[in-house]
Amino acid sequence: MAAAAAVASATTAEDEARLLRLEEQAEHGGGGAWEYLCLARRLRARRPAHVLRVGLALLNNASARSGLASEQWTLYEQVATAAMDCQRLDVAKDCIGVLSKQFPGSTRVARLEARLFEAKGEWAEAERAYALILENNPFDQIVHKRKIAIAKAQGGMSIVIDYLNKYLELFMADHDAWRELAETYSSLQMYKQAAFCYEELILAQPTIPLYHIAYAEVLYTMGGLENLQTAKKYYASTIQLTGGKNTRALFGVCLCTSAINQLTKGRNKEEEDSELQSLAAEVLLKNYKQQAPSKAPLISSMLKNMKLS
Repeated sequence: MAAAAAVASATTAEDEARLLRLEEQAEHGGGGAWEYLCLARRLRARRPAHVLRVGLALLNNASARSGLASEQWTLYEQVATAAMDCQRLDVAKDCIGVLSKQFPGSTRVARLEARLFEAKGEWAEAERAYALILENNPFDQIVHKRKIAIAKAQGGMSIVIDYLNKYLELFMADHDAWRELAETYSSLQMYKQAAFCYEELILAQPTIPLYHIAYAEVLYTMGGLENLQTAKKYYASTIQLTGGKNTRALFGVCLCTSAINQLTKGRNKEEEDSELQSLAAEVLLKNYKQQAPSKAPLISSMLKNMKLS
C-alpha cells in the first residue's frame, strides 16, 4: 500500500508540473491550449483565471473551435465555470446561453444557470432553480451540494446542518459530508453531535489518523473522566497510525494524562497508560530538541509542571 501511495503521489506531482508547463506554453501562444484544458479538468485544478484566458482564446478562434467538434460544448461549460469563479458574469452568461440553445431542457445546463444566479448573489432564484431540478431528479448529488453551499454563503449554519443531515440520508457514504457536518457542529459547540459524526467516519475509514485526532479533540473539549480516557485512546491510535510523528497527538496524550490525574488525584494508574504517557513526553521533548531547540526548555518545563517528566 505504501508503494502504491508513493507511485500515485509521484504521478500527481508529474501531472501538476506538466499542467504548469502547458499553462505557460498556452498563455504565450505556444500551442497546447486544448491539452492544457483537458488536463486541468482531469486534475480538477482550480485555476480559473488561467482557464478563462486560455479557454476564451480558443473559443474566439473559430477554426480551432470547430476543430474540436462535439468537444467544443465541454469547452463552453469549462469557460462558463471559470468565468463565474472570476466574476466575469457576462462571459458566463454568453457561454451558458450558447449551451442552452444547443441543449434545451438539459439538466447539466440548468445547473449552470442556477450557479449563475449564485454568482450574482441571487440566492432565492438559485434555490428555485435547484428546486426545479430536484423535482425531476431528487437524487441529484451535485444540486444537493450546491444547496448546502448557498446556505453556507448566507451564513445560515442551522440550515447548513439541516441540509447536510438530509443529504447524508441520501448519500450516507460521503465521508467529506460527514466531516463537514462534524466541523459545523464543532463550530456551534455542539460537541456530542460532532463526536457522533467522527464515530461514523472512524467506523467507515478506521485507518485515517485525521478522524482519530479530530474525535479525540472533540472528546477532550467536552471533558469529564470518561471522555478524557477515550480521548487519550484516540490520541494514542493517532500516534500509532502516524508512526509516532503527529505532534498534536503527542501533546494530546500528555494533556489528557494531566487532566485525568487531576480528576482522579493520581489514583487508578495503569502501568500501560503510565508507559504511554512517559513515551509521549519523551518523544515530544526529543522532537523539539531536534527541530526547535530554542523551545525545548519551554516544553521541558511544561512537562515537569504536568508531572510527566
